[in-house]
Amino acid sequence: MAVSHELVIIGGGPAGLTAGLYAGRARLDVIMLDPTGGGGYLNYTESIENYPGFPDGVAGPDLAELLILHATKFGLKIKTEEVTELVAAENPKRLKTPSGELRAKAVIITTGSKPMKLGVPGEEEYVGRGVSYCATCDAAFFNDQNVAVVGGGNAAIDEGLAITRHARKVFVIHRRNTLRAEKVLQERAFANEKMHFIWNTVVDRIHGDGKVTGLSIRNIETGEISELEIDGVFIFIGTRPTTEFLRGAVKTDERGYIVTGRSLETSVKGVWAAGDVQDPVYRQAITAAGQGAAAAILAEKYLQQMKW
Repeated sequence: MAVSHELVIIGGGPAGLTAGLYAGRARLDVIMLDPTGGGGYLNYTESIENYPGFPDGVAGPDLAELLILHATKFGLKIKTEEVTELVAAENPKRLKTPSGELRAKAVIITTGSKPMKLGVPGEEEYVGRGVSYCATCDAAFFNDQNVAVVGGGNAAIDEGLAITRHARKVFVIHRRNTLRAEKVLQERAFANEKMHFIWNTVVDRIHGDGKVTGLSIRNIETGEISELEIDGVFIFIGTRPTTEFLRGAVKTDERGYIVTGRSLETSVKGVWAAGDVQDPVYRQAITAAGQGAAAAILAEKYLQQMKW
């Protein structure tokens, strides 16, 4: 028999945990479903220096732990569970999971985003054997080795700097001739003697022999192909919203981001989305948290006004 709740939050990053905090303080019957048990991408972030209240920065897992502690203190229940399908058109909404079905009068979707892949030969074959999308998870495996970082944004440079604490050399491969990362990160990267930059270049193939041994890289201006011997490659070329499980339950755009209005409500009444799953522009922990708070406030008002 399906278990019913007033509010179900799908996803456990900053948006979801803040929504859970506000919903708990409103004394709503709220539960969060998240396959990692809470924290989202914070669990894989080395350091966060731009979250208010932490002038010296904070490790991602530590911030996640604090957010979980704060939200559960006010009554949020967290279940380590993945939602495989949302049936949003019905009232109450139905959420399908591997262990059964839940029903909810209101839903907030905060499933965030996941790393994009290069889509080149060798990438899938060597995931976990030299191909990584998470420096916090895997950098320590490359002590005194040479690695490549693909990308030029905040994630690539921030994670690349973290990798230099372990690796001998870090080759940053970027398809442009300038970085997109924040200036403060660029300054640190250019000042780090372990970081070497390969401009106007893309990866054509990842080579290996049981594990990664090198890359075929191509200069997009000259077309010249060269070989780079490395022991691992970290890929940070952007993210894709985690919305596959929705299966058309709410409207998404051509990139998969959930379409919301200023109120953060989706195309279905009683369903909101907050954080990276609907935000292709800012994609910050602090903006996600603010959106999560707003969604929970609106969900509370919706539940008060509805006649069930």
